[in-house]
Amino acid sequence: MFRKVLVANRGEIAVRVIRACRELGIRTVAVYSEADRDSLHVRLADEAFCIGPPPASESYLNVPNILSTAELLGVDAIHPGYGFLSEDPRFAEICRDARIAFIGPPPEAIEAMGNKARAREIAQRAGVPVVPGSPGPVRNEREAYQIADRIGYPLLVKASAGGGGRGMRVVHNREDLARALQTAQREAEAAFGSGELYLEKYLEEPRHVEVQVLADSRGNAIHLGDRECSIQRRHQKLLEEAPAPGLSPRLRAQLYRAALRLVRTIGYVNAGTVEFLVDRQDNFYFLEMNTRIQVEHPVTEAITGLDLVAEQIRIAAGERLRFSQREVEFRGHALECRINAEDPARDFRPSPGRVVSFVPPGGPGVRVDTHVYAGYTIPPYYDSLVAKVVAWGRDRMEAIARMERALREFEITGIRTTLPLHRAILDNAFFRRGEVYTNFVQRRVDLGQLGRWSS
Repeated sequence: MFRKVLVANRGEIAVRVIRACRELGIRTVAVYSEADRDSLHVRLADEAFCIGPPPASESYLNVPNILSTAELLGVDAIHPGYGFLSEDPRFAEICRDARIAFIGPPPEAIEAMGNKARAREIAQRAGVPVVPGSPGPVRNEREAYQIADRIGYPLLVKASAGGGGRGMRVVHNREDLARALQTAQREAEAAFGSGELYLEKYLEEPRHVEVQVLADSRGNAIHLGDRECSIQRRHQKLLEEAPAPGLSPRLRAQLYRAALRLVRTIGYVNAGTVEFLVDRQDNFYFLEMNTRIQVEHPVTEAITGLDLVAEQIRIAAGERLRFSQREVEFRGHALECRINAEDPARDFRPSPGRVVSFVPPGGPGVRVDTHVYAGYTIPPYYDSLVAKVVAWGRDRMEAIARMERALREFEITGIRTTLPLHRAILDNAFFRRGEVYTNFVQRRVDLGQLGRWSS
């Protein structure tokens, strides 16, 4: 097992990794920007080192500073969390060259799944269904028109290196395609350094269902069930649950088999998530694979009783999976609400600033992952996630009831948050019936009426 792990991240995921390391008897190093000097992960780590000014490009994405800190303080492994460098194959390769373990998959697997067009090709070779679309990146407008005429409208223009909805445009007719290609390309180049695009059939009101997987370096691979991630805004998740409501046993089994086929095809090692779109006829299609720990991993932990971060660390240290597929037990239902420092009534405008009061909920079945405390100032430079509230119940309705109670108890003042939005979603009759899809918020939630959920 590792002696000392550097956590190359910030916020709640840095706190989460530090806690897992402490339970495993591993010392931790926190790195932080000047804006995060008072962050909770800095307080909790055994050692902490400032790596640069507030902008992420000069701190959390500054590979030379992170590596020099790792070497200076004698760490033998780096956990990247999610975001930042977690899916950067170059960073994983640099760690390997420096003989510092990267707590994640090998760089080859990250690279294979990081390019969305290439990932589609690999999924097809593995026999995993994909949404009809271009066989690879489109080379020019003429080819884009030919492919669009073949697969039909509406369609999606997507950045090959994309994520989080950036570099993505819905196109409803032939006249809008050229403009969408130009806009998506500019956005992709700015966000990812690559303007490569591909086309995909746009599915009307699909569900977003994902499968959590674990694989060790000895060839063992298992799944840890599925999660529903359809409650989104601008292609970014707001609320997740496990297991996904209303899936037939047959569809679940198909999703698990497809996910594990992909894992074995690319020789994947460590924790990962295979994401699918499911249409109204229960057809499913590969969307992408996230080669890191997911923000929503706590709902899987809640229904399995496993510590996914600890398993990541054990696998990276060369250990064999400690359990077989038959030994994984699923119990009850869990929901996660992402509480962001945003004002949903004003088009999700960011709301950084000083947190005056912060009283998180508790009680049976409730867990809160956060890095925030009363008096903490949320900086404007990073992701707006304030906390993740997780509620577990013996069934879905008990989990919803506990979440409703937890959100009523949660007190945050000084900033605007998405608490009212989550209260509205939980009270929605369609959500309570499990009738969810990726444009649920746009269709079923009146953002102009959230005032009634503010208290």
